[in-house]
Amino acid sequence: MALALILVPTLGALAAFAIRDNHNRPWLLVAVAVAHLALTVLLLCGATPPPDTSWLWLDPPGRLVLGLVSVLFLATAVYAVGYLRYRHERANAIFIACLNALLAALTVAILARHLGLMWVAVEASALAAAPLIYFNKNKRSIEATWKYLLVGSVGVAIALLGTFFIAYSAVHAGAEPSLRFDDLAQAAPTLSKPWLRAGFVLALVGYGTKMGLAPMHTWKPDAYGEAPGLAGALLAGGVTSAAFLAILRILRVCNAAGEGAYASSLLLGLGLFSMAVAAALLVGQRDVKRMLAYSSVEHMGILAIGVSLGGVGIFGAMLHLLANGLTKGVLFLSAANLHRGYQSRFTTDVSGALRGMPASATLFLLGFFAITGAPPFGPFVSELTIARAAFLGDQPVAGALFLLFLMIVFIGMGQTVLKLCFGDGPGPTTTWRDRAATTGPIFVLLALVLMLGTLVPDVLTALLTENVAWLEVAP
Repeated sequence: MALALILVPTLGALAAFAIRDNHNRPWLLVAVAVAHLALTVLLLCGATPPPDTSWLWLDPPGRLVLGLVSVLFLATAVYAVGYLRYRHERANAIFIACLNALLAALTVAILARHLGLMWVAVEASALAAAPLIYFNKNKRSIEATWKYLLVGSVGVAIALLGTFFIAYSAVHAGAEPSLRFDDLAQAAPTLSKPWLRAGFVLALVGYGTKMGLAPMHTWKPDAYGEAPGLAGALLAGGVTSAAFLAILRILRVCNAAGEGAYASSLLLGLGLFSMAVAAALLVGQRDVKRMLAYSSVEHMGILAIGVSLGGVGIFGAMLHLLANGLTKGVLFLSAANLHRGYQSRFTTDVSGALRGMPASATLFLLGFFAITGAPPFGPFVSELTIARAAFLGDQPVAGALFLLFLMIVFIGMGQTVLKLCFGDGPGPTTTWRDRAATTGPIFVLLALVLMLGTLVPDVLTALLTENVAWLEVAP
């Protein structure tokens, strides 16, 4: 079953070059997405685990991330049919092949039980995403692509060095060397602490670059700004989640080795710094897509803070992982509609969108309230849970800073969104209008975000609780 999850998008990537019809090729994405989601549901419902020696299977956070990525990819696949038909002047074979390849690479990263295999998959996802950023083929998009590749390559190189350090922590202690996560967690109390600490720092910097934690976030504004909205949704909700998953797996090894306090202090510091940087850059922002990029930096910081607090904070962070990923899908896809309609992503050109494109503008407005933690949406519950963990866990300063940065972000994003939705500017300047194919998937994602804020299913609550127990393994 796990192998089938990887093969379906891989074969889809190859099939994209075999299909000659540029008009109907996007339906291949939908077929792959439906098959991937069906296999994901079957796997999550209890497929037989493989032998302990297998390099592929799902741990508790992997189940959450796999479900998120599969649902988000299906929504973007349906959206892509309408989007690519409008962009009929561009050949889409490479674009569709790379989308499928990205799904395959993310699936491998999520299923990996081996630190080396996970590193290869994360790097493969970066290579698959690069042509998506370059889709518009202009000067700005090629600059954004190169920046994404260069900064990301440095990040994964540092992560690889961290992998070597973690492996050497076992060799230095005289233990049997292994890069399987189960073996590392089992042998954690015997690992060399200095080498393990150094390995975690390097892995945090490396995979933190892929997440977009500040100050390693410099690729995000350009990449998110130039990539098509559906690619931005997958970058913000899929690639960053896979990188966060890598950090969680290494953090578990540190917790099992008794180094959890050290690792958590680093996560807390980076998380607060990311929120502070994002808050400062969001004030007065006129570029809608860059606004979403800085919002992503903020929410990666929120994830790091939640995990660093332990217990209830981990529960809130894992819930926020889902809520943020789905909400980013709402924002990026609705922003893409507005961009197509007005041929601009700046508030100086896009104004009064509630009159010109009411469906997309309404979805974008609701997405703004969701992502800034307004009730009754999912991020409100997850952020409230993290704030509660901070104040109840003897971290009142961190809790106060957390709430302060949330308030600044709300004000900064609010200025931009209100100008876009309620101004008195002219209507859309192109033939692009709200259609079922390009607004329906956004409605579905928004409904899921609303569900996470009003009625979390018992099965999800149980999985979130299992994540807490899995990550807080005792030495």
